[in-house]
Amino acid sequence: MTAVYADANVGVPGVELAALTDWMDTQGLEYGSLTEVRAIGGGTQNIMLRFTRGAREFVLRRGPLHPRATTNDNLRREMRLLAALSDTAVPHAPLIAACLDESALGESVFYLMEPLDGFNAAVELPALHATNEGVRYRMGLAVVDALATLSTVDYEAAGLADFGRPEGFLERQVPRWLHELDSYARLDNYPGHGLPVEFVSEWLTRNRPSSGPIGIMHGDYHLANVMFAPDGPQVAAIVDWEMCTIGDPMLDLGWLLATWPEPDERGDVLGSALAGAGGLPPAQELVRRYGERTGFDVSAADWYAVLACFKLGIILEGTHARSCAGLAPADVGQRLHTSATTLFARACNLINRNQS
Repeated sequence: MTAVYADANVGVPGVELAALTDWMDTQGLEYGSLTEVRAIGGGTQNIMLRFTRGAREFVLRRGPLHPRATTNDNLRREMRLLAALSDTAVPHAPLIAACLDESALGESVFYLMEPLDGFNAAVELPALHATNEGVRYRMGLAVVDALATLSTVDYEAAGLADFGRPEGFLERQVPRWLHELDSYARLDNYPGHGLPVEFVSEWLTRNRPSSGPIGIMHGDYHLANVMFAPDGPQVAAIVDWEMCTIGDPMLDLGWLLATWPEPDERGDVLGSALAGAGGLPPAQELVRRYGERTGFDVSAADWYAVLACFKLGIILEGTHARSCAGLAPADVGQRLHTSATTLFARACNLINRNQS
């Protein structure tokens, strides 16, 4: 639900509007009061506001009320990535200004970006998209086409040569995320995960590809992190870049496959309205199209999908662990624990399919 704050002098949770106004003054970003201030969806935890100042609209993005230790660094990377994409064909919200000072707005860095003329199909579908299966089918193709565009950006030419550590990227994944999962035991009242972690991690290690392509990774690529044009199937923007890096972009394809509805399902593990409406292309077509658009070898697509289930499941379980300690809403934590369980079940199914 969108929250509207009619009085811009009233504090918004996580955003002191007077402090934001003062900072915008120093940047020369219009003048006067902030009007039409409203909270908008921005993932399960990050805070986003849309507002007007002068003759211009802005969208603000900052970390959650209870930031993780890495939240501000992740947002700084997100800001840099958005600036680097400005001269590419990747659909994204243009960056207006960035504040790297954690003390300026409630212990969180933040940035301002241009508003998008689009909608989040994970939340709702306009009439055109809800009633036309052909449009929804093309939306699915548009999602993989946007990913292919991102995956083939020359990251060095974009100024991102030092943005990640692509050497040994695949080798680091399993131990990195096992360590993350182990760290949750330090949170109060966390009962443990009960996920088939050992089975999945051992298979991933035994079957890891020797190497993959190197490029920009979104890091959390699924239907909830894409906005669509209101008048057709086109992708208006890829959003939520806080997990971006330079690594193996095939993992973004795996992420999309991990969260894509199975052939006999109406719905996906994240509860997307678009997936629930049905009519999307099958996963095999996404893989084929991505390979054609990028020129990458996609023969190990299932391995990347299993890795994505493993990694995303552990990330979602982290919110469950934090909710047990009172650091995230309990209902969100339980919902994401259910999603983590579903993702690990999907990983096991993919493994069994590849072993048969």
